[in-house]
Amino acid sequence: MTAPLFAPLAAGFLLGGSLIIAIGAQNAFILRQGLLREHVFVLCLICALADAVLILAGVAGVGTFVSNSPRLITIVTLGGGLFLSVYAVMAFRRALHPEGMSAARNGDGSLRDAIATCLAFTFLNPHVYLDTVVLIGSLSGAYEGNARAAYAAGAVAASFTWFFALGYGARLLQPFFARPASWRILDTLIGAVMLALALSLFARLI
Repeated sequence: MTAPLFAPLAAGFLLGGSLIIAIGAQNAFILRQGLLREHVFVLCLICALADAVLILAGVAGVGTFVSNSPRLITIVTLGGGLFLSVYAVMAFRRALHPEGMSAARNGDGSLRDAIATCLAFTFLNPHVYLDTVVLIGSLSGAYEGNARAAYAAGAVAASFTWFFALGYGARLLQPFFARPASWRILDTLIGAVMLALALSLFARLI
């Protein structure tokens, strides 16, 4: 890695990391799956690859198109708000029924359902497009040629680093979550985050 390319690589990594690490629906879902130790590798890989595709699309110029398409943004915002609302209700229900959380810890969640939920969190969240396609894509305009490629690579690397660290790092909290009360607290917090995000999305449409 030459010195002229290190700067855009670091800039992309720092920007991508600062956007991805923010608490959101996708991160909360990966955290919970990591604690349950269910399909962690596949789900982390899906999130990271999805981010990579969106980042590369933004750097390639899709960000300009999306930002100039209010109808597309409205549709994605509405769909994301509805999905987050439903998942918030599901999280609150899990918090009220400890037996459901006990069953989940036994690995009963199917891979197909986990993937479907993960994809919904990824592609029904308008913030994903605003962060990866629009923001990262538009800021890549400050670089040309190999420097722009390095910038995109840095942002993609941040995504892979964060999701796998979150998914597998969650196991360190396993002793704390051995108690049903801890799962009740986690699901309540997840539900609150989902509901707050949903309300913020609906507020944009009013």
